[in-house]
Amino acid sequence: MPKTILVVDDSANVRTLVREYLTAEGFRVVTANDGRQALFAARAEKPDLILLDIMMPEMTGYEFIRVYRTDRATPIILLTAKLDESDKVLGLELGADDYVTKPFGMRELVARIHAALRRATAPPAPIEVLRAADITLDKGNRTVTVSEKAVNLTPSEFELLAVLMSAPGRVFSRAILLDQVQGTSFEGVERTIDVHIRNLRIKIEPDPSRPIYIETVFGVGYRFHQE
Repeated sequence: MPKTILVVDDSANVRTLVREYLTAEGFRVVTANDGRQALFAARAEKPDLILLDIMMPEMTGYEFIRVYRTDRATPIILLTAKLDESDKVLGLELGADDYVTKPFGMRELVARIHAALRRATAPPAPIEVLRAADITLDKGNRTVTVSEKAVNLTPSEFELLAVLMSAPGRVFSRAILLDQVQGTSFEGVERTIDVHIRNLRIKIEPDPSRPIYIETVFGVGYRFHQE
């Protein structure tokens, strides 16, 4: 059964171009021209992945993420014409998994879609449950608890935490984490790891400003604290 992709953009030309290309690639494609319409489509169609423009009438991409993330953890890739890095970072902080800057190449877009879908549907590894400090990560059920309290993570955040918890004390560079989590190494996206780490800390750390689980190794990357 083909994966369903929801394409949200206020440009009819972009929606048509992306729909035709993804359809030829074997996806089922649903479209919406603003965030409000996208909410109805997402709740009705339950897409496997969402391609989301940021600047739209009625409801922006940012507003869509804020509302939709309370419903589901569907992978979201931002389609952004904004050049300011802070705009992209804001989308990632709200819960997007990745971004592609317009104008984008269709082959790169499809590669990012496949990477995001692999993260969201990855089969469980031989070791089903990881435990470190007060955190338990169940790969089979894709659940995380901190001090026995459930924590809701996006697919990217879940995979990133799983990589770090798989080897407490080992330092992972941003490039390695990006390859492990996304399976891609496109130039300029290592910055997304920093945003995902920040989001993870907000969700799992008692005091995100003074992390005790995920440690920064300055100039290198990150590691999970080894007791």
